[in-house]
Formats: sequence, C-alpha cells, structure tokens
Amino acid sequence: MISGGTVAFHTLGCKLNFSETSTVARQLSEGGFARVNIDESPDVVVINTCSVTDNADSKCRNFVRRSLKSNPIAYIVVIGCYAQLKPEEIAAIDGVDLVLGANEKFNLPYMLVDLSKKASGLGEIRVGEIKEVRDFIPGFSSGDRTRTFLKVQDGCDYFCAFCTIPLARGRSRSGTIAQTLDSARDAIKRGAKEIVLTGVNIGDFGKANGESLLELIKELDKLGGGIERYRISSIEPNLLSEDIIDFVAKSTKFMPHFHIPLQSGSDDILSAMRRRYRSDLYRSRVDYIRKKMPHAGIGVDVIVGFPGECDSSFKQTYDFINSLNISYLHVFTYSERPNTTALRIDDVIPVQTRQNRNKMLRILSLKKQREHYENFLGGISKVLIESSEDEDLIFGYTPEYVRVAVNMNTVSRNTTTSLLLKTINPNGFVHGSVN
Repeated sequence: MISGGTVAFHTLGCKLNFSETSTVARQLSEGGFARVNIDESPDVVVINTCSVTDNADSKCRNFVRRSLKSNPIAYIVVIGCYAQLKPEEIAAIDGVDLVLGANEKFNLPYMLVDLSKKASGLGEIRVGEIKEVRDFIPGFSSGDRTRTFLKVQDGCDYFCAFCTIPLARGRSRSGTIAQTLDSARDAIKRGAKEIVLTGVNIGDFGKANGESLLELIKELDKLGGGIERYRISSIEPNLLSEDIIDFVAKSTKFMPHFHIPLQSGSDDILSAMRRRYRSDLYRSRVDYIRKKMPHAGIGVDVIVGFPGECDSSFKQTYDFINSLNISYLHVFTYSERPNTTALRIDDVIPVQTRQNRNKMLRILSLKKQREHYENFLGGISKVLIESSEDEDLIFGYTPEYVRVAVNMNTVSRNTTTSLLLKTINPNGFVHGSVN
C-alpha cells in the first residue's frame, strides 16, 4: 500500500455512487492521499461509473483522456456498475490501469502498490463474481456540508426486465439500524444539515435481519446534533406503506417529499417490465400522500420506448401521469442493456419515436413543476441554502422540494432562512427574498 500522494475523483450516475465515491475518498485520505481537482495533475484518478445512463463507454473514455491531459502518468482506476459489468471493455481503454468490481472497490487503498503505467496498455482487472457479493459497506457523501447522501441499502432482488443493477450490484442487503445510525451521526458531526436516505431499493432495508425502513426512519428522527432535515430518495410504490407516509406527515424532520418510480402508466407494459405493482396501486399511493400532505413534492420516474410500448400504451402513460397530482418527472429513454430480459421482446420501438415521447413527457414535467411551484407563490417558506451558481444568486430548497434562488448578499450558505416566494423563473426555480 502506497502512503501519500494526490487523488482526484469523477462520479457518474446516482446518489448512491456519490456516497460510495466519498467512502473510497475517506479511505484514501486515511492512507495519506490528498484530494485535489482533476486539473491539478493528480497522481491517481478514480472514475466511478454507471450502467444506467447512456453512453457509459464514451463518458468513461472522455474522462480518461481529460485525466491524462492533466497528468500523462496519472494512475487511472475505474470502479462502479459499468466496471463490474464490462471489465474487459474498460481495461482495454488506453490509459486505464486498474478496474475494480463491486466488492473490490472498497479495498482500493490496499491495491495501490505501484503507480507506474502498465507497459502492456491493458489495465489490470480485479472483479469478482457478483453472486459472491454479500457484504454491505456503509457510507455517506461528503464535500457538501449542507446535503449528505446516506447509503442505507445496496443491491436489488427485483430483476426488472430493463435493469442491469442486480447484475452490477448483487442481491439486496443493508446494515442494521444501529450501524446506520452510527453513519448518520458521523455525517451530522461533519456539519450535514440535510440527509438523503439512498440505496438501490431502500424499501427493502433491514429485511434480512427483521428490521424495517419504518423503524429506521423513526430512530433517525430522534437524532440531534444539528440535523434539520431528512429526505427519502427513490422508493418503490409497493414498499412505500401508509405507515411510512403517516410518519413523514407527522415528523418535523422528514420532509414532505417523495420520489416514486412509475416507469409506465400502462399495466400491460408494467407487466412486461416485471414491475411489482400496477397503476391502481400507484395512484392510491399518490392520493394518500396528498390526503396527508396536500402540498408535498412528489417526483416520478418514467421510461419511454420500452419494447412493446405502442402508441396506445404511451397514451395511457401520458394520460395517467397527466391525471396525477405530482410535482415533476425524471424521464428516461429506454436503451438496450446486455443480459436483460427486455431484449427477448421483439416489438422494438424506433429511436426517433422514443426521443419524441421523451420530449412530450419533459414538457408535461415542466407543466407539473410549475403547478407545484404556484402553490407557494406569495407565501413564506423555510429554505435550506445550499450553493451558488453565479455571482448574484444562491440556491436552496423548501421542504416540498421547491428550488429557490435569492440574492447572494442576503443569506448565508448552510443555513435555513424564511423566504418570501415571489415569481417563477423559466429555468426551473422560484425567486425569493428574505422575509
């Protein structure tokens, strides 16, 4: 194990990846590595990849090139879902030195024994069989004191027809409530004001040891130390119980904000996708949230262009979402993934049709978002100030996930401030002012 040097990170994909990048970064820091920006000629570059986003190969290649431009002899390590699924493909990328799988990535400090570039031009592969991955490695994101992504679960047992995550991350697993609370306390000590519970299928938390997500959030709610907010990230509708919704509705720390994957509003397509619910259950979840929290933020994932999604099926999806009282959409265009059962379906949707449907739903999302934002105009909301993106404005979110911008000189980062919400900006936020 090499002690000392500089390291830069680049993360693609989900909140869980950002949490795991921070875990690896802390491990390397304990080994004497200083974290630097990619443009500061790092000795080591760690690229954490994703298999869900499109063009994983090109995104990885582009960042390898950028890394070598900064330091031609940088030792380049690739980890993440894409690394587990396609290690040989990644190892063949010019400049890649080491490819690590789902378990191996958490042993990176002990694998850095020689930082010289590989003479063969092929990176070393250390990727085990995904069926052998059983350990849960806890973690949380760091670097942004305001919002922290707390890893509470990993892997998935669902094997949806379009998804490679079980192949890349293995079976569902999690730590205990006690272990998770320890991670949360550590994040709070580092200054986190908001914690987002994240994982692949967080509704499965604790099922192997007789615990549950509801029990976890009840215990997290009791923690002090300066934590102001929790959010539950994406949770399957069949695992989002009324008891969880009831608890969030009463809590002062868990925000009235849910992100619930739908994927399709057509029951036939949901069946083909091998999803574990149908549209009537989904509607009942949204209606129950609205009953308990009328102005809660509700986000929805949807996939367009899945094989067999004819014009009628897409219209069912569009009409179903349009009829729901939700706040915004995350729209994904279906793309073929190796070793998924969706590849067996013959009725392939043309790429242009997929793109057109994506555009239609993104327009619908803007409409839904504006309707959600309009509920708060003229009122006072508590906004947790997070980050600045230009010289004049700084941004934050209300409990209901309304994005608010305010004059930089009137508030401080990492503080909760009461703001008057005034007007909606076309770029997807609300202008506010100090009350």
